[in-house]
Amino acid sequence: MKKYVAKRLGISVLTLLAILLILFLMLEFMPGSPFNDEKLNEAQVAILNAKYGLDKPVIIRFINYVKNMLTGDFGVSYTISKNTSITTLLATRLPISVRIGGQAVLLGTIIGLILGIVAALKHNTIFDTITTVISVLGVSLPSYVFALALSYTLGFQLKWFPLLYQQEAAVKSSVLPTISLCMFTVATIARFTRTEMLDVLGSDYMLLAESKGLSSGRLIVVHALRNALIPIITVLAPLIVGLMTGSLVVEKIFSIPGIGSLLVTAIQSNDYNVIITIAFIYSAMYIGIMLVVDILYGIIDPRIRLAKGDDHE
Repeated sequence: MKKYVAKRLGISVLTLLAILLILFLMLEFMPGSPFNDEKLNEAQVAILNAKYGLDKPVIIRFINYVKNMLTGDFGVSYTISKNTSITTLLATRLPISVRIGGQAVLLGTIIGLILGIVAALKHNTIFDTITTVISVLGVSLPSYVFALALSYTLGFQLKWFPLLYQQEAAVKSSVLPTISLCMFTVATIARFTRTEMLDVLGSDYMLLAESKGLSSGRLIVVHALRNALIPIITVLAPLIVGLMTGSLVVEKIFSIPGIGSLLVTAIQSNDYNVIITIAFIYSAMYIGIMLVVDILYGIIDPRIRLAKGDDHE
């Protein structure tokens, strides 16, 4: 198992470095610069480029960035908040995004599991049909559509929740964005759980367990649900990434001061350091979650480790 974890960890680190290099190359060859919108002549722009090291070759900048990053230094903002440490910029924004995203994942997973389990147990009933409709809508419609609909109905018309995020009413302000972001998770988990539960309920070992006189509750919880959950674990990481990308627009709609809205602002103003840092954080979170899921899946199903050449040392 140690060899398996070490191998996955090594691949994750190399993947992160590759992503970081690609980000540097993309920004290098994209038109514009952080100082395009300022009324500066060429000499002044050259001075600013030299000040921030933007006149150096991209590989040198990449190496310097990695060295500084290992010490916790992500550089400073060029345009959004001039010369402000990016660590300072993220200090208040990252917890808000993580909290709302975490709430959306937890709520979406719980509701999705419940809907999927009940739909499988009541296969070909009206509840199964309703769950299918919810799944199709949740997967088909982007999160910002739900955000706009909820904002208009529950926020503007009924005035149950604030239209915009308010720090002094953080919990109440988080309800609409959380629901908006969790819909895709609800739909995906419900659809996946329903499919896996139906496969497990119709399997030979479930029929054997039922013939032995086990109670229906024990059959569902101990046998059916546990076996159905194994493949569901693998879809959680992509769902979390979907929440990250969806939060870019949702945070803008509700004026949430999170890293999603900060990234949109950074792209609009060509603030390279902020773009690279936030993109790196998103990538690190995704790869980290995938690593944990991969290890958990290997623990739950040892066949995965064997298939990937782990010798269980």
